[in-house]
Amino acid sequence: MIDDRPDVVLLDLGLPDVDGLQVLTMMRSVSDVPVIVVTARDDDADIVRALDAGADDFVTKPFGADHLEARIRAVLRRSGTQRTDGSITVGELMVDPKTRTASLGDRQLELSRKEFDLLLALAQRAGEVVTKRELLAEVWRQPYGGGDRTVDVHLSWLRRKLGETAADPRYLHSSRGVGVRLAAPGDV
Repeated sequence: MIDDRPDVVLLDLGLPDVDGLQVLTMMRSVSDVPVIVVTARDDDADIVRALDAGADDFVTKPFGADHLEARIRAVLRRSGTQRTDGSITVGELMVDPKTRTASLGDRQLELSRKEFDLLLALAQRAGEVVTKRELLAEVWRQPYGGGDRTVDVHLSWLRRKLGETAADPRYLHSSRGVGVRLAAPGDV
């Protein structure tokens, strides 16, 4: 577990009091924890609805423990939740995915969950231009776009916390019409 949050949620669609897809939709509105739907439903339409609602994988009952464990490992590997590497350093900026902390020089950054996730996504691809669509898919789990403004707002907040402005970037460099790149001040 990371920060007392589950690494993966196993969700059965056949819950007694509420539809599992409703639970999945509610979960996705507040969390990006990986979700594997585990259910007896095996209709293609059910699988498509669950995946479109935000499930990361779908396992049909009955299944073996080894099968489920392999699916959990695959989801963790894809989501980046399971990490063996240490912190990422870009110039004086340090991002530690294990402790979910970030610092700039000797100053600890106070970041919201999404701000940290955004910074981590950029740090993992330091030096590369990352599109808003890629950030929406990775950080907000919205693979089909539609929320560019959300990315812009969070980037603005992140810039302030890094002590920079769009006019005077140090770490976050916009590529007009393409995306944003995280790079150390001397690596522009």
